[in-house]
Amino acid sequence: MHTYSWGLKMAYTKAGMRAVDRYVKANYDSFLVRVPKGRKADVEQFAQDKGQSVNGLVNGLLAAEMDMSAEEWKEGKQNAD
Repeated sequence: MHTYSWGLKMAYTKAGMRAVDRYVKANYDSFLVRVPKGRKADVEQFAQDKGQSVNGLVNGLLAAEMDMSAEEWKEGKQNAD
């Protein structure tokens, strides 16, 4: 059983996990961010203090630095591959 941050509880099934994997692969890109040893906890605490996940914090900071609104950032651009 998995409880999402918004309170929804769902049982794990292989089919369900495959569906989520397909959705994530189709809708998101990902990459690894490396920080100096010991900074991970600082970043996690900073995000928590702001009421955000680390992912949400990073996305917000990148959107702001790239002069994009939240809607523009979320819209993204489809890769032409």
